[in-house]
Amino acid sequence: MRVTRALPFSSGSFLGALPLSLIPFAPRELRAAALEAASLASRTLLYPAGMAQERYAPAPPAGGGEEDERVQPGSPPGGRQGKGRAGGAESREGEDCPPVLLLHGFVDNRSVFTLLRRSLVRNGWRDIRAFNYSPLTCDVRCAAERLAECVEEVCGSTGRRIDVVGHSLGGLIARHYVQRTGGDARVRTLVTLGTPHSGTRVAPLMSAHPIVRQLRPDSDVIEELAGPAPGCRTRFVAFWSDLDQLMVPVETARLDHPDLDSRNVRVSGLGHLTLPAHWEVAAGIRRELAAGASRRGERAERTGRGSAGAA
Repeated sequence: MRVTRALPFSSGSFLGALPLSLIPFAPRELRAAALEAASLASRTLLYPAGMAQERYAPAPPAGGGEEDERVQPGSPPGGRQGKGRAGGAESREGEDCPPVLLLHGFVDNRSVFTLLRRSLVRNGWRDIRAFNYSPLTCDVRCAAERLAECVEEVCGSTGRRIDVVGHSLGGLIARHYVQRTGGDARVRTLVTLGTPHSGTRVAPLMSAHPIVRQLRPDSDVIEELAGPAPGCRTRFVAFWSDLDQLMVPVETARLDHPDLDSRNVRVSGLGHLTLPAHWEVAAGIRRELAAGASRRGERAERTGRGSAGAA
């Protein structure tokens, strides 16, 4: 997805109050910095509400690598809210999609996905959950084990494979679970947002924290994930931004692995903190999750036809 200019947010968003129209000719770096500042302020306000682990309630019943996709934004996509549809009906693009599990980044919590969750709900997703791993977590592998317990609980309660969306470190934890511990049997699609798949060289002084050291390009975790992964059944979609200042180089948030079914989506003009809160990114995530459901349906249809022919 390519975002070439600052876009207004929905009126219900804290970020929607940011007067970007006052600096229409400002460099895109300045606009990105303004959005990052607004994202940080919004996140600070919402952080207390997301500290507690989420309690799950039953969901209501339903009523190889590719070239980067580049999307030129204009007016909001048709799936964004329902006002542009006949009779004001909301989009149902996610109605047949499996549950979605959201996984936050370093020293963050589930509140970072407030706007993304709202976007999914408004477009038909009925089972959206979030998992908080401890801010004291010091090892990607341990966090992946905790994630595995959460995924087993979700799959056990729904009887379905799930989709996972991970921001930053959360994407790397989810990838380790899927790629290295058999999580591909449970996760259908893994979407990562600004995740250092090849390791990042940003902020060397922060490497005093053990889990930050595991995000370095020369870490054993990054080396482990670069190893062979034959037969992995999960589809990966990696969103990366050319103005992500925490990814050094920015291309490290791409996922290029010969054994993985991966798709890289480029975002232009957004910073690291803004990725989970931008409506165009949310629209891209919805499209990828819905596309995964369509692909599964097509495979099932082809399998059914083959069986009928054999009979």
